[in-house]
Amino acid sequence: MLLCYCGTAFGWGKSGHDAIAYIAECNLTPKARKNIEKYLDGRSIVYYASWMDLYRHTPAYKVTSGWHGDTVDADGKYVPNAKGDAVQCIEEAIARLKDYRSLDDSTVLVSIKYLVHLVGDMHCPVHVKYPWYKNFKFDLNGRPCEFHSFWDSGVLDLNHRWGYVEYRHQLDRLTKKQIRAVVAGMPRDWLEESARDCRVIYEWTKPGQKFTKNEARDLLNTVHPFAEEQILKAGYRLAAVLNQLFG
Repeated sequence: MLLCYCGTAFGWGKSGHDAIAYIAECNLTPKARKNIEKYLDGRSIVYYASWMDLYRHTPAYKVTSGWHGDTVDADGKYVPNAKGDAVQCIEEAIARLKDYRSLDDSTVLVSIKYLVHLVGDMHCPVHVKYPWYKNFKFDLNGRPCEFHSFWDSGVLDLNHRWGYVEYRHQLDRLTKKQIRAVVAGMPRDWLEESARDCRVIYEWTKPGQKFTKNEARDLLNTVHPFAEEQILKAGYRLAAVLNQLFG
């Protein structure tokens, strides 16, 4: 497990995005699920969980390449990006879908795709960009890792290696009262909460740091539960948004 190379990826990587989408899907109301499925070409929202990463290189969607994260100041307060970011795209998609029955099917579908992916990205620790953010390399038991890709996918791939069904089965266990507390607020509130919580990752790993085998195990034992918590929050919050719009 500890000899795996942490390669590059986007957002949470496929495993994380699939898990978020499936947790959300399993928490949709029957009405919301029925209305959403009319626009998904017979597929699940999980099918589209990484769609934005797969199409961001194309001419039609190249403009979305910078929308996968958000900037905050040193105090963790949201700083809107003039070229667009995850929060702005989420807010625009929500505003658009409030009247989804008046929109053409393709507009509804692409707006759902944006929500499914970007609510997840907003909760990925390295997609919250503080003023001091920079990508750097460190050594995990003799293998090179990049800080950004470690949090994108390495955190999950170096531990349980579950599929999205297993992640949902293990994580989706909060009570209705606990879920209501998690989904309270708006996307900007969720981002700033993530900004407060995610600062700690810069204390766990430093540029050029070399982890021994046991130190690497300790690191994974620390970061993996934190990543799971962020994934669970994203799943519940995505479900709350979709239920509000389509339920």
